[in-house]
Amino acid sequence: MTASVVVRAPAKVNVQLAVGGLRPDGFHDLANVFLAVGLHDEVTATPADRLRITASGPDADQVPLDETNLAARAALALAARRGVPADVHLHIAKDIPVAGGMAGGSADGAAALLACDALWGTGASRTELLEICAELGSDVPFSLVGGAALGRGRGELLEPLETGGTFHWAFAVADGGLSTPAVYRECDRLREASGHGCTAVELPDPQPSPALLDALRTGDTGALAGALANDLQAAAVSLRPSLADTLRAGSTGGALAALVSGSGPTCAFLAKDPENAEAVAEALLASGTCRAVRVTSGPAPGAMVVG
Repeated sequence: MTASVVVRAPAKVNVQLAVGGLRPDGFHDLANVFLAVGLHDEVTATPADRLRITASGPDADQVPLDETNLAARAALALAARRGVPADVHLHIAKDIPVAGGMAGGSADGAAALLACDALWGTGASRTELLEICAELGSDVPFSLVGGAALGRGRGELLEPLETGGTFHWAFAVADGGLSTPAVYRECDRLREASGHGCTAVELPDPQPSPALLDALRTGDTGALAGALANDLQAAAVSLRPSLADTLRAGSTGGALAALVSGSGPTCAFLAKDPENAEAVAEALLASGTCRAVRVTSGPAPGAMVVG
């Protein structure tokens, strides 16, 4: 057996998150356009006498170290499928903001799955790995695939998308997280209060924006800026009103566009080029409206073995 395996997996930003109405099963259909960006968590899998999770890095104290962690669940799922004991130490080196709407937990799940597959020599096919990812959560399959993709269903049914260039971003990290289920509930509440209803019967099926898909395909940053959209943004701002100040600070600081990333509370700012991204980051830090700022670009590759 290999001594250890290290897998790196990327963060994501939802350049479009179109949310359908509430389904009878409690979920929402999505048209979710993912873009992987160059912030990464690394998971190291090492043989052990039992399943054990440790974590280091920014906000590591907020990472659950029990079997609720997606990395642990990934190891257990693969072990159950292949009839092997889930005896592994998974160390998560965090760099993706925790509970920030950038799929850090999902990245850890995908990375752990790939690491355990390599460590145990289970030889799982890409299709099987994606099936396990979909069982773990809506964002986990994309963490494995990376690049850019359209997610349908709950986001787990992926269609890879062509990208024609590099897109530059600044991400404002907020204090504390936001519960994804709570943000969806608030979205439903706001829709009901608006008089349009909130159920799948009352609302149209979510669809990707043709203009946004074309902007990704051609690498047109200006066109992408005009097409960014997140149906959960109003709910996230309703639950965390201070996000409005963060969005405003980045916009006045020179960003081409601003939006809440996923269910938040991280805010994403699209920049013209790397220099513009750095200038936006400086403006955000000077504004005092966020805890930290990260500058990076996308698309980035999905989970991969790096050691």
